[in-house]
Amino acid sequence: MKVAVHHVALDVDDLEAALAFYVDGMGFTELRRPDFGFPGAWLDMGGHQLHLVEVAGPLPPNGGRHFALHVEDRDAAIEELRAKGIKVDPIPEVPGAGRQAFLVDPAGNLIELNQPTGPVP
Repeated sequence: MKVAVHHVALDVDDLEAALAFYVDGMGFTELRRPDFGFPGAWLDMGGHQLHLVEVAGPLPPNGGRHFALHVEDRDAAIEELRAKGIKVDPIPEVPGAGRQAFLVDPAGNLIELNQPTGPVP
């Protein structure tokens, strides 16, 4: 299985302040983002993405924080990992978000497998 970093996701408690920091301050470019039913933003940071997820109130431990690996074929990657005894959970496709699956490492860190499928509609 060939992989590369696709994106890192961070929880933020103030999306506007985070956008001001990352777009105005750091020079990242805001990208189109599918409607997931919760506030957030996707940013380009030079070939990789940063996904911001707004969380109300105190930030939960680990919350939605994760890193995503770009895979060419999500289903083949799932099959390969499951053959090694690793639990992987695919999720239904969200238009514009790619074909995704999630797994956790032994410490409970969330990892996303992401097979891009095209631009956000």
